[in-house]
Amino acid sequence: MRVKQLNRPTDERLAIMRNQATDLLWKGKITTTVARAKSLQSYVEKLLTLAINSYEDVVKVQKTSKNKKGETVTREVLNDGPKKLAARRKIMAKTYTVKEERKPGEKKADYVARIDNIKHPLLEKIFNVYAPKYAARIKETGIGGGYTRVLKVGSRKGDNAPMAIIELI
Repeated sequence: MRVKQLNRPTDERLAIMRNQATDLLWKGKITTTVARAKSLQSYVEKLLTLAINSYEDVVKVQKTSKNKKGETVTREVLNDGPKKLAARRKIMAKTYTVKEERKPGEKKADYVARIDNIKHPLLEKIFNVYAPKYAARIKETGIGGGYTRVLKVGSRKGDNAPMAIIELI
């Protein structure tokens, strides 16, 4: 199947897809042209399928460290398994890094405490929110795919380009 080229050179087209995929996965819904929405739909669905197929791959590891008193302490830590790690790296390569925003009325100390251990908020959202949600839907219905929806909304004012809303279902 031929990839829609969107009248752009490869590097520009991939940058557009990467930027819009990041926005769609972060916000859940964006407005763009119909051609870009249709291209973005397959791009995002592949990323979500990758996350769904690997989100449960975790490994328990014993880590030892010294505390302030000099005593050796062991603790159990959940690390990504090889399949999830590879998927995480592929998704990182195909999306941009997003900074977690402060909620309205949130104090700075609360914000810092909330984002302290999160290095890649978008990846955490994909693996902890979207992947379990869509995996449960696959188990219920037995049908994979169809994680996004494209709704045509009319024409843009300036150039009369057909516009669409693409959203995660």
